[in-house]
Amino acid sequence: MKRFYLATVLLGVSPWVMAQQATATTSTPTPSAAQPGAAFVIEIEAPDDIKELLTRHLELQRYRELTDLSDDELGRLLRLADQDARQLIGTLGYFAPEITMDRQAASADTPWPVVKIVVNPGEATRIEQVNIAFTGDIASNEAAAAQRAQIQANWSLRAGSRFTQTAWDSAKLQALRQLTTQRYPTGRISNSLADIDPEAKQAHVQVTLDSGRLYRQGDLVISGLKNYDTELVQRLAGLQPGAEYSQAELVAAQQRLTDSGYFDSAFITLDTGAGADSAPLMVALREAKRQKLVLGIGASTDSGARLSAEHTHHKVPGIGWRAVSKVLLQRDDSAIGSELTSPPDADNWRWAASALLQDQLLGTQEVTSQQLRGGRKQLSQRIDRNMYVQYDRSDTSDPIANQSEIAQSLSANYAFAVRYYDTLPFPSSGWGWGAEMGGGTTLGEQRQVYSRLLTRWQGFLPFSQRQAGRLSMRASAGAVIAREGIRLPSTQLFLAGGDNSVRGYGLNNIGVTQADGSVAGGRYLATGSVEWQRPIRVKGNLSDWESTVFVDAGAVANKAADLTPQVGVGVGVRWKSPVGPLQIDL
Repeated sequence: MKRFYLATVLLGVSPWVMAQQATATTSTPTPSAAQPGAAFVIEIEAPDDIKELLTRHLELQRYRELTDLSDDELGRLLRLADQDARQLIGTLGYFAPEITMDRQAASADTPWPVVKIVVNPGEATRIEQVNIAFTGDIASNEAAAAQRAQIQANWSLRAGSRFTQTAWDSAKLQALRQLTTQRYPTGRISNSLADIDPEAKQAHVQVTLDSGRLYRQGDLVISGLKNYDTELVQRLAGLQPGAEYSQAELVAAQQRLTDSGYFDSAFITLDTGAGADSAPLMVALREAKRQKLVLGIGASTDSGARLSAEHTHHKVPGIGWRAVSKVLLQRDDSAIGSELTSPPDADNWRWAASALLQDQLLGTQEVTSQQLRGGRKQLSQRIDRNMYVQYDRSDTSDPIANQSEIAQSLSANYAFAVRYYDTLPFPSSGWGWGAEMGGGTTLGEQRQVYSRLLTRWQGFLPFSQRQAGRLSMRASAGAVIAREGIRLPSTQLFLAGGDNSVRGYGLNNIGVTQADGSVAGGRYLATGSVEWQRPIRVKGNLSDWESTVFVDAGAVANKAADLTPQVGVGVGVRWKSPVGPLQIDL
């Protein structure tokens, strides 16, 4: 009984070859293209994947144009071609194929001799047994037990699956990647063997992973700093000396550094040549420009044409804080504001102070408002937190009733947002949830206490078949709890309607209808939306466009019992543009 042992890669096979997969379809023989003066042409009759493999990589293809080949030399080449073909076909999991090679003399129909190759691959070889062994620190370290179990559980070439060279190499690469991305950056495959029994159509595979020593992170070795100090980098990176090496933590630290705005690029690597107990972390940075000006132009059905300007100063002289100032001009909303933010502390919390002046149309009321805010905030990859004290003042004019009202409030607030999406900015699964909770008092002659709650949720649920798309769902709810008749700034009340609320209604057009017909903000809010997003195919391939069907509903009232939903139903398209998602809805 013949047995094959594949320790690494079968000889003569390129990475492209290993990417092919067998199918059950048998192709009709097609002759290889021949040039004038060719010695012979090759016809291959085999399943499509095998035919393509042999057409591209069979060594015999190289000799088709050698016109001085003798019959003996061609016979020798055919015998070698049989061995070559078996090696190539073996990469697809067929180790006992039936191969016939015939020579046909030139004729009136075929002016060149023809070499016809017929392949019957037979039954594919399947995995009978898998053995994954560990040596080095990972074999005895109890803290690495979960890592060992994960490598074994995620092994892709399982018993019963078809053996191919591609699948074999991919499974080993995946196991090695899981070994070296946590604790053991110098891990390696010390032994791998695929024992093939072609008669039984079975494969026994075994892999030994040598972890080497466990590596712990040392101090940061930083390069590229000019305007900022090392303490800022250490706080933003958040990497603790003495912690076990984790590639995921290094990638997250790189992301925090680039997201901070202080740096255009950041690369962090572990120096494995300096000792495993305290391996230095090499941090290569390229600082962003200290000042930046961004001009914007756009349009939407909600607010019409939009012009904006944003200026950022990353290190204001004298205080070292970042200042971001913005100007926005829209049809129904104009604003100017600025925010000062301190560098982060050891726990990534920052002090922040901001001011905002705004002139906007809320419902049918024209509102000029001012807002002052001060507090602390913490931003991270998954969770954002914000604690602040806020002063609000609004001057509300009702053009229908020809009346105006000034209201002021002072409140203490806590807000957070949680994100668990698979990818951004184009998620296909996952969810996000945020909430704002505050309490305060009105200012003026009659002071009244109140509390305000607002929560938002969004989720994406993919269907099992990718071409069927996904469901996009969102919901929001808000409440202002206070005595009846309280005079609150209009910016503390709720409105609904618009592209990101209830489509089919204008921006902030859903509110509480007054006796004179005007629309004002209300104390209670509820909205919900369900949208079916389905990818659009172009010539059978997925494109960056999606079709949508949606149902939105929302309501605003001064009493929870009076909430009456307004419904919007429509269709639309989505485009995953280079600058972010673009939506068009009807």
